[in-house]
Amino acid sequence: MKKIIALFLLFPILGFTNYWGKTGHRVTGHIAENHLTGKAKRALKDLLDGHSLAFVSTFADEIKADRKYSKFSAWHYVNYPLDMRYEDAPKSKYGDLITAIEECTQIVKDKDRSREDRVFYLKMLIHLIGDLHQPMHASRAEDKGGNDIQLQWFGEGTNLHRVWDKNLILSYGMTYTELANELDQVSRKERKKIQEGTIYNWVDESHKLCGKIYESAEVGEKLGYQYSYKYNDILFQQLQKGGLRLAKVLNDLFD
Repeated sequence: MKKIIALFLLFPILGFTNYWGKTGHRVTGHIAENHLTGKAKRALKDLLDGHSLAFVSTFADEIKADRKYSKFSAWHYVNYPLDMRYEDAPKSKYGDLITAIEECTQIVKDKDRSREDRVFYLKMLIHLIGDLHQPMHASRAEDKGGNDIQLQWFGEGTNLHRVWDKNLILSYGMTYTELANELDQVSRKERKKIQEGTIYNWVDESHKLCGKIYESAEVGEKLGYQYSYKYNDILFQQLQKGGLRLAKVLNDLFD
């Protein structure tokens, strides 16, 4: 009976997690690595002990299993009404994805902070820029970012958030390196265009896409190949933007 109760308590928690799945984060990290300045590369090599951005990109999700990091749970997403801009919306007292990125940036560039702190918040920052480009992370609170919208994906139970975190990417069947290499085919002019703006512009962009995604499926709907065909381009676009913009954030941070 104790085991049954434990499982009952565990599954709702897992169902409401918010993360750009491992493949998505590694794609953004891999793309970013190809667009770093020499100075940024050297700083990252030192702070990350030679590990790649893809390698550390899942750190912020991995620490969720440790209760001492529970205060960072609200950092992975931001909720505000679909018809509002982030800057005009009410803010959570627990912080959100945008305030988290700003805090990480300040700590990493502060050379008076301990190396341990700078490394920790750098890993968080790398992850959070990825989350920023998963549209369901710039979502609405009433359905927990789509976690409460139950669906089927090729006959198996899922929810709208998980479809965009994991199901679409995994169904495409490419490794993160294969997918990153395909998506990193942009001209210098295109890259500069994508990297324009600030995190405030980028979160509102994701938020607008989120509105379209809410209209893409109804509760209980059976999704499969047709949904992938229709929405994979948005998925790939956001992975590409996440990688190129992560490079921009890191270059600005260390140059």
